Amino acid sequence: MAKAVNRSANRILWMEESKRTKPIAIKSNLLLLFILFLLFLIGGSLFYVWTRIQVIQLGYEISNALKEERTLNEENKKLRVEIATLKSYARIERLAVGELRMAKPKPDQVIVIR
Repeated sequence: MAKAVNRSANRILWMEESKRTKPIAIKSNLLLLFILFLLFLIGGSLFYVWTRIQVIQLGYEISNALKEERTLNEENKKLRVEIATLKSYARIERLAVGELRMAKPKPDQVIVIR
C-alpha cells in the first residue's frame, strides 16, 4: 500500500485499488443470491397457487361427475321398471288377444316337446 502525499493540498492519495474490487464482488454475489432467492420464492408461490387451482377445478369435475351418476342411476331405475312392465305376461296376453286377434290354444292343439 503506497501513499503519496500532495504537499500543496495536504491530502493523502491512495494508489492501491485492489481493496475496492473485493467488496464489489461480494456485493454482486449477494445480489445474485438475493435474486435467485426471489425467483425461487416467486416460483414456489406460483406453483402453490397453481396446485390450489387444480384442486378446486378437480373438485368441480368430481361434483359434476357425481351429479351425472345420480341422474344416470335414476334413469336406469326407470328403464328397468319399464322393461319389467313391458315383459309382464298379463300385458303380452292382453296385446295378443286384443290387437293381434289371437286365441288360447285348445288342449288338442298343444304339442309338448321333450
